[in-house]
Amino acid sequence: MAARSAPSCHLRLEWVYGYRGHQCRNNLYYTAAKEIVYFVAGVGVVYSPREHRQKFFRGHSDDIISLALHPERVLVATGQVGKEPYICVWDSYTVQTVSVLKDVHTHGIACLAFDLDGQRLVSVGLDSKNAVCVWDWKRGRMLSMAPGHTDRIFDISWDLYQPNKLVSCGVKHIKFWSLCGNALTPKRGVFGKTGDLQTILCLACARDELTYSGALNGDIYVWKGINLIRTIQGAHTAGIFSMNSCEEGFATGGRDGCIRLWDLTFKPITVIDLRETEQGYKGLSVRSVCWRGDHILVGTQDSEIFEIVVHERNKPFLIMQGHCEGELWALAVHPTKPLAVTGSDDRSVRIWSLVDHALIARCNMEEPIRCAAVNVDGIHLALGMKDGSFTVLRVRDMTEVVHIKDRKEAIHELKYSPDGAYLAVGCNDSSVDIYGVAQRYKKVGECVGSLSFITHLDWSSDSRYLQTNDGSGKRLLYKMPGGKEVTSKEEIKGMHWASWTCVAGLEVNGIWPKYSDINDINSVDGNYVGQVLVTADDYGVVKLFRYPCLRKGAKFRKYIGHSAHVTNVRWSHDYQWVISIGGADHSVFQWKFIPERKLKDALHIAPQESLAESNSDESDSDLSDVPELDSEIEQETQLTYHRQVYKEDLPQLKEQCKEKQKSATSKRRERTPGTSIRLHFIHGYRGYDCRSNLFYTQIGEIVYHVAAVGVIYNRQQNTQRFYLGHDDDILCLAIHPLKDYVATGQVGRDPSIHVWDTETIKPLSILKGYHQYGICAVDFSADGKRLASVGIDDSHTIVLWDWKKGEKLSVTRGSKDKIFVVKMNPYVPDKLITAGIKHMKFWRRAGGGLIGKKGYVGTLGKNDTMMCAVYGWTEEMAFSGTSTGDVCIWRDVFLVKTVKAHDGPVFSMHALEKGFVTGGKDGMVALWDDSFERCLKTYAIKRADLAPGSKGLLLEDNPSIRAISLGHGHILVGTKNGEILEVDKSGPITLLVQGHMEGEVWGLATHPYLPICATVSDDKTLRIWDLSPSHCMLAVRKLKKGGRCCCFSPDGKALAVGLNDGSFLMANADTLEDLVSFHHRKDIISDIRFSPGSGKYLAVASHDSFVDIYNVTSSKRVGVCKGATSYITHIDWDSRGKLLQVNTGAKEQLFFEAPRGKRQTIPSVEVEKISWATWTSVLGLCCEGIWPVIGEVTEVTASCLTSDKMVLATGDDLGFVKLFRYPAKGKFGKFKKYVAHSTHVTNVRWTYDDSMLVTLGGADMSLMVWTNEVESHREKKYCDSEESDIDSEEDGGYDSDVTRENEISYTIRALSTNIRPMFGVKPHLQQKEPSVDERQGVVRPPVSRAPPQPEKLQSNNVGKKKRPIEDLVLELAFGYRGRDCRNNVHYLNDGDDIIYHTASIGILHNVATGTQSFYQEHNDDILCLTVNQHPKFINIVATGQVGDSADMSATAPSVHIWDAVNKQTLSILRCSHSKGVCSVSFSATGKLLLSVGLDPEHTVTIWRWQEGAKIASRGGHNQRIFVAEFRPDSDTQFVSVGIKHVKFWTLAGRALLSKKGLLSSLEDARMQTMLAVAFGANNLTFTGTISGDVCVWKDHILCRVVARAHNGPVFAMYTTLRDGLIVTGGKERPSKEGGAVKLWDQELRRCRAFRLETGQVTDCVRSVCRGKGKILVGTRNSEIIEVGEKNAACNILVNGHVDGPIWGLATHPSRDFFLSAAEDGTVRLWDIADKKMLNKVNLGHAARTVCYSPEGDMVAIGMKNGEFIILLVSSLKIWGKKRDRRCAIHDIRFSPDSRYLAVGSSENSVDFYDLTLGPTLNRISYCKDIPSFVIQMDFSADSRHLQVSSGCYKRHVYEVPSGKHLVDHAAIDRITWATWTSILGDEVMGIWSRHAEKADVTCACVSHSGISLVTGDDFGMVKLYDFPCPEKFAKHKRFLGHSPHVTNIRFTSGDRHVVSAGGDDCSLFVWKCVHMPH
Repeated sequence: MAARSAPSCHLRLEWVYGYRGHQCRNNLYYTAAKEIVYFVAGVGVVYSPREHRQKFFRGHSDDIISLALHPERVLVATGQVGKEPYICVWDSYTVQTVSVLKDVHTHGIACLAFDLDGQRLVSVGLDSKNAVCVWDWKRGRMLSMAPGHTDRIFDISWDLYQPNKLVSCGVKHIKFWSLCGNALTPKRGVFGKTGDLQTILCLACARDELTYSGALNGDIYVWKGINLIRTIQGAHTAGIFSMNSCEEGFATGGRDGCIRLWDLTFKPITVIDLRETEQGYKGLSVRSVCWRGDHILVGTQDSEIFEIVVHERNKPFLIMQGHCEGELWALAVHPTKPLAVTGSDDRSVRIWSLVDHALIARCNMEEPIRCAAVNVDGIHLALGMKDGSFTVLRVRDMTEVVHIKDRKEAIHELKYSPDGAYLAVGCNDSSVDIYGVAQRYKKVGECVGSLSFITHLDWSSDSRYLQTNDGSGKRLLYKMPGGKEVTSKEEIKGMHWASWTCVAGLEVNGIWPKYSDINDINSVDGNYVGQVLVTADDYGVVKLFRYPCLRKGAKFRKYIGHSAHVTNVRWSHDYQWVISIGGADHSVFQWKFIPERKLKDALHIAPQESLAESNSDESDSDLSDVPELDSEIEQETQLTYHRQVYKEDLPQLKEQCKEKQKSATSKRRERTPGTSIRLHFIHGYRGYDCRSNLFYTQIGEIVYHVAAVGVIYNRQQNTQRFYLGHDDDILCLAIHPLKDYVATGQVGRDPSIHVWDTETIKPLSILKGYHQYGICAVDFSADGKRLASVGIDDSHTIVLWDWKKGEKLSVTRGSKDKIFVVKMNPYVPDKLITAGIKHMKFWRRAGGGLIGKKGYVGTLGKNDTMMCAVYGWTEEMAFSGTSTGDVCIWRDVFLVKTVKAHDGPVFSMHALEKGFVTGGKDGMVALWDDSFERCLKTYAIKRADLAPGSKGLLLEDNPSIRAISLGHGHILVGTKNGEILEVDKSGPITLLVQGHMEGEVWGLATHPYLPICATVSDDKTLRIWDLSPSHCMLAVRKLKKGGRCCCFSPDGKALAVGLNDGSFLMANADTLEDLVSFHHRKDIISDIRFSPGSGKYLAVASHDSFVDIYNVTSSKRVGVCKGATSYITHIDWDSRGKLLQVNTGAKEQLFFEAPRGKRQTIPSVEVEKISWATWTSVLGLCCEGIWPVIGEVTEVTASCLTSDKMVLATGDDLGFVKLFRYPAKGKFGKFKKYVAHSTHVTNVRWTYDDSMLVTLGGADMSLMVWTNEVESHREKKYCDSEESDIDSEEDGGYDSDVTRENEISYTIRALSTNIRPMFGVKPHLQQKEPSVDERQGVVRPPVSRAPPQPEKLQSNNVGKKKRPIEDLVLELAFGYRGRDCRNNVHYLNDGDDIIYHTASIGILHNVATGTQSFYQEHNDDILCLTVNQHPKFINIVATGQVGDSADMSATAPSVHIWDAVNKQTLSILRCSHSKGVCSVSFSATGKLLLSVGLDPEHTVTIWRWQEGAKIASRGGHNQRIFVAEFRPDSDTQFVSVGIKHVKFWTLAGRALLSKKGLLSSLEDARMQTMLAVAFGANNLTFTGTISGDVCVWKDHILCRVVARAHNGPVFAMYTTLRDGLIVTGGKERPSKEGGAVKLWDQELRRCRAFRLETGQVTDCVRSVCRGKGKILVGTRNSEIIEVGEKNAACNILVNGHVDGPIWGLATHPSRDFFLSAAEDGTVRLWDIADKKMLNKVNLGHAARTVCYSPEGDMVAIGMKNGEFIILLVSSLKIWGKKRDRRCAIHDIRFSPDSRYLAVGSSENSVDFYDLTLGPTLNRISYCKDIPSFVIQMDFSADSRHLQVSSGCYKRHVYEVPSGKHLVDHAAIDRITWATWTSILGDEVMGIWSRHAEKADVTCACVSHSGISLVTGDDFGMVKLYDFPCPEKFAKHKRFLGHSPHVTNIRFTSGDRHVVSAGGDDCSLFVWKCVHMPH
């Protein structure tokens, strides 16, 4: 029986031989105490060279692969591999965990680095994206995360000289990161021409933005910023693995075995070549260096650690050695000395001294070694090799004795016989050979019984027998030395074994788990003396068992440290130590054995803390000494709270069912009913499976929970108030130390904890996201700031919260078995205890994790099940109540004594100031003194002691007590039977509240004329309840069986009850005594009904599918209704008592005639006309609408109709009580729904006068009483009910602009494709034809562009050398994004400046001067903008942009918060809003920011933007949300509006609660699409709708509508903070009285309209803002207008094109003007100097191209419809127009001599017109053979040639005016061009980038000086090149700002500016050219 408990001895890790040098680097450092820290396998090692001592950190559960040292050099961070790897930060002095960082990385943690002050830690994962993650490690919080690189990252470091900058390097890359907000943004290092793009292995940062990095080829690369500036070649001859910086300089170590020291400027100081030193060897490779003062530490690939003293650098000191890479299998111990021998696949055999902890001998063999053995005399050492040979060496000098090879497969095991005569050698070919030692190892025998490879051998003590184990798990015995197999039982019995290392056999059965046949135990070794057995397995675990252990599943102690397979384990010769070796980690662990007698002294050695237990997992094998679980506890542990459908799943289920209902809901459905109900009183308390959930509040009310409701009960007034925030069963409740707040935890897929105020019953915080299925225990800390919770998932996760912030502080797995309690230490907020099934654990917080120690029971007790726990009077003392009735007293983690307290489990205990109170299953309440020495007083809960004021009756004496609380002079007791009692200190007991006991409750009946009801339940009781104000149970009677239904007779005197065994009885309704009973059926009686009137008949329905009809007066059965195919669920009588309506489980609705029971078929139309006495049916046309959309997953279980036949109440399986208008015809009727019951509502009944509704919860056993609130009272108190499931079918209205905004799809730049339908091969991929010159070998200078006209040159560049342009600076942007964004124009600086956006730039525009400055940090289009209104955050702007998927990479959507004046970025928030951010809003204090996404859920997120911390996030709506804004006076309330959507939100902690806007209070109000929102005082909200109305909401209820506030949609609203006036903007046609902008008073009653004098047919306002006396308006037409409030004068500040693309662009030949032509049918003239639009011409058709004549006196415009127009500039009169083509004109050009006009179109042609022939414009010729549409054209300087680029990436040259195609290359090369705008041709080959698979370069222009070139492309980039650029992929500068597709680009005269035109953004950017200085 001994094997049933774990052995009482212990192993302690004493030494580890080895160092992890393979696949790791930079993992060896000096600590502040001059100790050395490194790691091996799964253990962090701190080695003190002075004392030659090791300390171990064992907090990891798998291989450690990365290490970083804190700048103060005491703390260490280590990262491990694994499926859920974590990082531990630990103290190298105490080797205790300080913080655990988890739940982010997968696969493993490759690198770690602390920042300069050690506050933050960066980690890199081994996942496919190599995620980079920054932590606030003390708090265990992740600050930021981003994908690192597509390939491995080898090193990462913080820049120690610049804050918030990091550098990472790895396979073929180096990246420079900046951290802002929560965004990590990388820039790739540019290798350029300075060095080769190659893998960078390590790096170090220095001052002045310098970074030094070690490359794979042995060079050192030096970076400045992101550019490579120089290389130090040949620093090492091979890869540089490690670089370490210290005060003196840098040390590098490489694969060449050299260490080099460098000074601070990276000049070489010295070289140390380790290969040349005496300890060195060929192939030595350095993996880690650390330089501190005059010492250097070196770690090598082969697991050695050297220490070098700098001034004796040729004498390195070897301080640690281990085996090198390759598996380690061989282990043997010396028979007489403390030596161990190991041999490995690295071919070395090593001998270790266990006393000196050192390697004393080493010898290299020819082959990998797989096993070893030392002969008894200690002279010979035998080694078995992988190739099938074995070698025998002399131990003394390692010389060879023999080498024998008889086998081909590996030798896995060999052993000498105890008499030293034989050597047995086991091979993988399943044979064992026996060799004679004295005969020079001659083979003397062979054993061949095995069919699989040999794994273990043991000799018998007399050397006559051998036992073997093989790979199939067989154990065989052989006679020695011959090798004959032994099978006789007798012979076997007498054998004694010299050693036991076999894993199979009777003596070691217990090492295997009970129910498995796995063979993952690699090695065992028995210690006969200590009667213990040690085992090693594949999971890195070393275990200690008792020996022998005969029964499977024995108890053990386990020790971790090895990472994966522990291949072998052996006792030392004197049993002092255990040696274990690791296969993959090739490390040797030496454990000290501490026998039982020494354990007592060892208690001061605290049990090693670790996340994995070092104690054994309890196995369940028949624990003889563990008592049976108490029945109640047994019951409780078997409860599962899993639901088929969780409430969280409903929205998705509804969505899935939506399709079905589309067709179904064509009929106009009834409105929701006029009445509402309101919860009034609940009979019930959840005591059967919860404990300690009952408390007094501050003011003496009582708080507890039942079903999904938190209840506050006032005992003086006998009233209840309810917290209804939960939507499923509450399982636990804790009260804040101040007794005013309560925390409750519920069931759910992602269950939540609500912290709420008992006074206001409002939620303060909602915590979720870390538990599954449910929360079974919560507890507040003593300061009330923290909360601990335990989940009911499989590992019973424990979470510690900062509940106000809603932040998780720490999380850990609790236990496999159920945890009942969590208690926080009142003295130390970081400590807590948990107690549960065989579980008592003491936890302390470490960063993001918790570290637990098991309670140590020692000899005092056993691991009992704990039911409750409290802390005592000091932080060390804790007390727990067990399931056997004891109280355990703990000091620290040790059990000091136990006290018997109750018979049966102690369920509840409560600590007082002086003493304790306990309650148990025995129904006793006991008061104790403060040390549990004396029991001061006991109270028994008995009926005899009930005080007269009790509300109800006690069902039995001594009910099991589940909760106890003290206060207000009383003891409050909650019982398992659902009673709440108050015990006076002097003895009397008052019953306050009660409900049914465990078991489902189904039966419910209301009295025909009194306010009472009856219930009957599976708990075998029948009860009568008073519904009038006394709210108590009037009578109760026990039944022999549970019941399912009951009914009062019409006179109220009798009560019929149907029971579960098929019988029913009639009882006297007053005394509940039997009148009569019948037993005719076998199955449950499901419904029972008296006929109306005199109650002559009684109908009894059963699950046998019959309804029996009895005559009440004669007590006989008079009829049976047959014909139902399934069990009967409901029956109803008609009002004459002649007809029965029956519902069955098969959803049949049947009718029978009474009293005989004849079946009738009644057409459904007729059913309505029949007058029914009651209606509780759920089937039929009249109640078709009560079945929900998700009818598949939920049943409607009950219904009841009011006596006025107006309102039908229903109950369903999801716990909803709903009210419908009756009859509920048509599918999916509208309803009001109420959540209070948790799961099935089993029955609902109205009282006789309809004043109350009574509902029953099946599983929650509660009886809820609701009062009926009729319409007239409703003004005062509105009851919260949710409106119906389906959004109303009416559409929300239509408007083209709204549709456009809703349907727009935003592409990110990186994914944009070409705007022109190009085809063919891109230029940089085309095969080049050699020119004539090349064929002849002629070399020519590149073409100079001879200037076309001399005088033009003189005006441009007189006396100047040509200066290339080196940079472009954005100077002006003409454009504003109004078409699909809004609320995006604001005043700043008291109205001097305005801020708005276009494309991806934020623009600050000075109203007076028109000057602009820009914010250009966005990398994609901005969609929304807001300004922080708080005076503390002046000029702070937030902008949200388009993005791709929400993967936290640089293309993810983000919000930038920046300072509008100096354009500094303050924070970047990368968000989970995939696609983009469409709305942003600051809170009242300015500290929070709200963002809304374009993702399918339209997520709403709240940020603390300064820290970049996401506080809360939740899906907003299934359709587009347009705007969400904080209330101007709040940090927690905000409103969102969108398509048929308005929601009122509250932030509670980290949770977002929302209420839909309720329309029902106004007749005919319908939910429209809402577009804008503004706010008024007293919680008023105004929303602008698509129809032009404005809705006014009070809280979330619609209280009035301002009809037709505008004639069209109200797109914008603005609340002025200083005076509360509201501005609205809409879409209107200008009229006398109306206007598109209106200014309203604070309540939106009066207004003043303003007309915008824009000359448009309709004005469409998209943004409004109000400053001092001015209103700022942004329109759909890209204008920004300032309107004076006094004089209504309009001043247009900004103009832009309305629709794009802007294809046409032309710059004036001599002045700073330019023209643009766009899709919106206008040509506009812009003045750069005056920064404004001078003129615009409406053409009536989309324009495609525009061009000035050489003199600037004429303008030619090409249209999309094929027409072209020539205007005179002076008068803007049309000089001529012509339409010769049907398709778009793509380019139009005047020849330099002004004679010809060339017109290129998409009809693949160019037409020539001679302008000297006048305005008739007859075509004189055209170019043929153009293979595709024309893109650009350029004339030659002499007007005789035209180059044309076409849509198939081909460039052609034609003669003018003949149109002849010129093909001679030589001739073409000699042409001088007047302009160059072509994107094709050899001269511009370099502008095509590598990344242009789907996207193109769209436009180009060469400067007038002829030496610079700008291009625009589909990615929205403007690039600057030198001209010509014939080499592919030429160098360039890029300029961002445009949205995708730059459509055209031009230099202005004199090359002063570049103008670029945008496609998607309809914007024109003017860039100033910065010329190089002379």
